[in-house]
This record gives sequence, structure tokens and C-alpha cells, in this order.
Amino acid sequence: MTDSSAAVTQPAPGIDERLVADALAAADAASEAAGCQVRPINALEHLEAVSRLFEGIWKPGGENSLVTTELLRAMDKAGNYVAAAFDGETLIGACIGFFGPPPHGALHSHIAGVAAKARGRNVGFALKAHQRSWALRRGATQVSWTFDPLVRRNAYFNIGKLAALPAEYLPNFYGRMNDGINGADDTDRLLVDWPLADADVAAACHGRHRVADAEAVRAAGAAVALDATAHGWPSPGPVTGPVTGPVTGSASGSASSSASGPATGSRVLVAVPEDIELLRRSDPECAAAWRSALRDTLGGLLVGGWQVTGFDRAGWYILMRKDA
Repeated sequence: MTDSSAAVTQPAPGIDERLVADALAAADAASEAAGCQVRPINALEHLEAVSRLFEGIWKPGGENSLVTTELLRAMDKAGNYVAAAFDGETLIGACIGFFGPPPHGALHSHIAGVAAKARGRNVGFALKAHQRSWALRRGATQVSWTFDPLVRRNAYFNIGKLAALPAEYLPNFYGRMNDGINGADDTDRLLVDWPLADADVAAACHGRHRVADAEAVRAAGAAVALDATAHGWPSPGPVTGPVTGPVTGSASGSASSSASGPATGSRVLVAVPEDIELLRRSDPECAAAWRSALRDTLGGLLVGGWQVTGFDRAGWYILMRKDA
């Protein structure tokens, strides 16, 4: 069971009560299926446990700290999202987010993580379903977050299972993190929007996930903008987007393009490696090549007027021209 109603007894003005009730039902079903309870937290012992959980997952190096107990305390007090998943009395996952500026009031989901012993149970999905219900009850209709577009399982989770919509490619967004997951790689991120009232999002939270079939799209004539060689290296194709070339980071950290080149067809496919985290450890040069290739290809296509419509868990982004 979830607890999405803490400190809020009625939905915010302008929010359909039926939408909120349906979101709560989806969240309850997700947590039950995952065998956990998701609820907002504010007790110091739980906030400390979240800080330890995140440290254990990301293993930041040096003096870096992913998130402190004091920051979590302040975030909760200011009315932001600080929630955890429990198996009995054991904290097994957590998710935190903060609100953006008015008038939009959208929630930005900053960090979510699940303990290794609880992975494979869909605890992360239960946390996101709870977050949606919690945000809707407070009047927010959109959540955003970022993820590493090279991590195949995360791309499938965010785009396929949650129906989030990629909005922007962000080169080296956080700078070098030197943690146990990112290593010394650039921290490129894909920003996604999650329209909470959207029918596809509602269906996804009820377990009706978005299905993408890259082979069918290729058979229908889609071009391959980025593929993998037989030895696992990136192999860019001829498609770079209708008005785009290589993508670089601007002063604001957003993507920009500087060249033009026509693209044929209305759909393209972009590949990612099977396990980029393993590749960073076993072949850093190859991992860096994938980072550069995906930045130029996927980033360039997004800048150039393409949109991601799905992700095949076999490792393919599927994109369509916005004017198609």
C-alpha cells in the first residue's frame, strides 16, 4: 500500500478527483505487486537510511556526497517529495524530487534508487507510481527527470514502462562525477517530461506499458542512424537529422547543433550498447566512443526536429520526424 495523502486531504483546485483516485489505485496496485509499502518520510532515522542507500548505490568518490540527511530534511520541510519504499520495516528504495518555480509548479524528480537485494521486484516502478499520485494530489501535472541515455535498462524503464517523453539532450550535465556508476565518463543526460494526466502515462502506471518493435520499424523502411559493429563499437549511419550536425554543449549545458544535412524517411533507429557500465570498466575507450557517437546522433536528431517515440528493450531508440 502507498500513502499518497499525507498532509493533503483533498486534491488541489483544478485537478480532477477521478484522475487522482485512479492514480492512487495504480500506485496501490504497483506497490502491492512489488511487495512493498511506499510512503513519504520525515523521521531522521529514515532520512539517514535514504542517504546511506544512495551512497551505497552510487559510491561517490572523494569528499563528494550524493545527498545529505540535512538536505533531505530541508526538502521535506519545504514541501518537496521525499519518499521511500519499505519491505516490512526495512527501507529498500527511495525517490526524492523538488518543485520548480511558479507558475508551472512542475516537480523535478532528482534521484531514485533501489537496494540491490530488492532489484527485479519493480520497486522502482512502485516509487514512480506513488510519485505521480502524490504530485497530482498537490496540483502538479508534470514531472521531469534526467537519465543517462546510454544505460539501456533505464531507457526502457523511463520510456517504455513509464511512457515518459524525451525532451532535451544535455551534454555533460553534471560534469565529472567520479562515482561507482559514471566513472570518469562525461555525464550526458536525457531530460524527460512525464505528463501525469496523459492517457499513455495513466495506462503505463496501471501496467500497460508502451511496446516498441525496432525490427518492425526497420522492416517498414526506417534508417539506422547509429548501430553497433560486430566488435561492439558504435557505427554511425548517414542520418543526422533535417537541420543538424554534431551536438556540443552550450554555456547553459543544453545541446546545440552547427551544421545541416537532410535526412530521408520519417523514422530512424539509434542503438545503445548492451551494458555501458560494464564497458566503462572493461574498455573505457569504447565507452567514450559510444558517448560521443550518441551525443552527436541522438542529440543532433532531437535538436533537428525529431522526437523519441519509443525504446525497444533490445537496445534501440525509435525516433520520428515531428512534421511527419
